[in-house]
Amino acid sequence: MTGDVFVPDGMALPQALERTTHLGVVAHADDLEILAYAGILACFRREDRWFTGVVLTDGGGSSRSEAYAAVSDADFLKIRVAEQRKAAVIGEYAAVIQLGRSSADAKGPGRAAIVDGLVDVLRNTKPATVYTHNPADRHDTHVATALATIEACRRLPAAARPARLLGGEVWRDLDWLADPDKVAEDVSGRDHLASALIGVYDSQIAGAKRYDLAVMGRRRAHATYHRSHALDASPMLSFAMDLTPLVTDPGLDVFAHVDACIGRFRDEVKERLERSSGGNP
Repeated sequence: MTGDVFVPDGMALPQALERTTHLGVVAHADDLEILAYAGILACFRREDRWFTGVVLTDGGGSSRSEAYAAVSDADFLKIRVAEQRKAAVIGEYAAVIQLGRSSADAKGPGRAAIVDGLVDVLRNTKPATVYTHNPADRHDTHVATALATIEACRRLPAAARPARLLGGEVWRDLDWLADPDKVAEDVSGRDHLASALIGVYDSQIAGAKRYDLAVMGRRRAHATYHRSHALDASPMLSFAMDLTPLVTDPGLDVFAHVDACIGRFRDEVKERLERSSGGNP
């Protein structure tokens, strides 16, 4: 297996991967801790559930603060690898695999090799649940990662495909999804763990982007605004788009699936406007 492979508890890699129940496949270091936190939390301190993460790119194009302005590109990428390893230790992951590919590879000629690698990971982990980016994300590399993950799942025999594929949030909030299409996952109970996981990424946060505050704020906002006529069932929620139909039906077009979600949102807005205006919006 190529790239940087790290098993926090030192177990031999084949056995470490075999215990995986939840898998995250993301574009950049820190995306796992943002979009797949529900899976990380579900596995934390459990002997019957284990989370494995896969990071496709080296994050070479990420924003850099003054604190890291003097760091060479090569050393900066090493820092990002080390930060992801630290998160794996804190979250007690089964393993984390950082492929170190460029964003250009993920979106272009290197895509075929990436998909082959993901198929290999899926065969070795056999996860029940996979988290990746949602196809409506605003970041091209995130969307390319989602498409590669979907393709890799589809290349497996039907019986070997994950039972659930979820597309989480990073660069587009999924609050817009109609409630029947929205997968709301309770991520409360260990806020200190969530903060510690995202706080590891000093190279991304220090003087540049306050992902640590934004991630926790988004989850709290989701919980408060999820139901207008009910008390909050949870203090922290994360949202995801259900991509499972794209795995169970390999013939289903990805855009058609997302467009159907957009259509249901559009219909909901139209129906509410008509109802609220007596049929004359």
